Amino acid sequence: MRILITGGRIVNEGRVFPGTLSIVDDRIESIMEGEHTSRGIYDKEIDATGCFVLPGIIDDHVHFREPGLTTKADIESESRAAAFGGVTSYFEMPNTNPQTTSLEALEDKFALAGEKSHVNYSFFFGATNHNTHLFEKLDRRRIPGIKLFMGSSTGGMLVDKEQALVGIFEEAKRLDLPLMTHCEDTATITANMAEARKKDDDPSILLHSQIRSEQACYTSTELAVQLARRYGTRLHVAHLTTARELEFFGVDSNITAEAVIAHLMFSDADYQTLGTLIKCNPAVKTATDRDALRRALTDGRITIVGTDHAPHLLVDKKGGCRKAASGMPMVQFSLVSMLQLVDEGVLDIARLVALMCHQPAQLFEISERGYLREGYKADVAIVRPNVDWTVTEDIIQSKCGWSPLLGHHFHWRVEQTLCNGRLIFDGGKFDADARGEALTFRS
Repeated sequence: MRILITGGRIVNEGRVFPGTLSIVDDRIESIMEGEHTSRGIYDKEIDATGCFVLPGIIDDHVHFREPGLTTKADIESESRAAAFGGVTSYFEMPNTNPQTTSLEALEDKFALAGEKSHVNYSFFFGATNHNTHLFEKLDRRRIPGIKLFMGSSTGGMLVDKEQALVGIFEEAKRLDLPLMTHCEDTATITANMAEARKKDDDPSILLHSQIRSEQACYTSTELAVQLARRYGTRLHVAHLTTARELEFFGVDSNITAEAVIAHLMFSDADYQTLGTLIKCNPAVKTATDRDALRRALTDGRITIVGTDHAPHLLVDKKGGCRKAASGMPMVQFSLVSMLQLVDEGVLDIARLVALMCHQPAQLFEISERGYLREGYKADVAIVRPNVDWTVTEDIIQSKCGWSPLLGHHFHWRVEQTLCNGRLIFDGGKFDADARGEALTFRS
């Protein structure tokens, strides 16, 4: 299959330029800068006039809920949502049922994805208090790293004993496995919740950011950074939420941070209108925190933007701080949300591509993806500016069927998504037979 993408502006490695991209089978054959077109016979030509041509988005943080929680979401539905949003690769988290904390559970996930995932995939292996002996049996060429919950969240995978934490950080260092942490101090959260429950057994969602507080995040992140420095571990802190935590990042290239869409788009003022729809762990914090995270996108303190895509049924989102489930579906709208921040002047489109494509590939050492380069896998997202549209229920692909962005107006649209050289999304048309590939690392 030979595909030619013409007329667009290519965004790659810090540059934006008019050019033509040719694809043969699953790889980029050539990138030609300028207005001229390639000679030759092509099976399909995509006219990208007026559009920007980006590498496919790599989401380093999703929860696709399979196995065991498939009433909420599954690999097929959420990878379809990813394709609609220009996301061509994802790393899925271990808090499914069963948890991905054994070699057998990990292999089962790879088998499921091989059958069902429309885009490329890999899976974090989950750390527990007792499974560090399995780390050396993991194939580093197949997984991005280890996921460690240093705070109690959905799935019951908390590790907060000092001896267990030291063992995990030491073993991850010995094996050169990146360690991705969820950082919230459970003792602080438990005390805050107990105090709030003196007035209401299920405290109002308006208190969520006070219960899962700035101090809870800072205390846990500080500990993670201290352990990483002590043992030389490659640490990647997930979903940073506070301005205060940013002081730990941007200095040591071995210690990096992720921001996710919810904490870049929303603030605690939005609880008034969106309520538990934006309840997530760690909590959405103040506008000051949100704005600090936005500034950190361009100064090197935030390395990656992901989603923490975490669908629940709407019935699960009922209640307050204690009873409503935490998490929201975001993967379909992550790219257009970041493009909205481009329009607002928060960052430019080249920096967006660095945060969502180049740096995930570089940090986790993904083979031949994350860039538009000759010989690389042909993962491409084509986006059009100056198109007004609204998020409506009928376009939501996630199995849960809702989004906190319902009714939101966007001015960018994903026109086409190509994964491994195959056009899987094209102006609303979807290739349901498309299957992604298991990602390869360090090869």
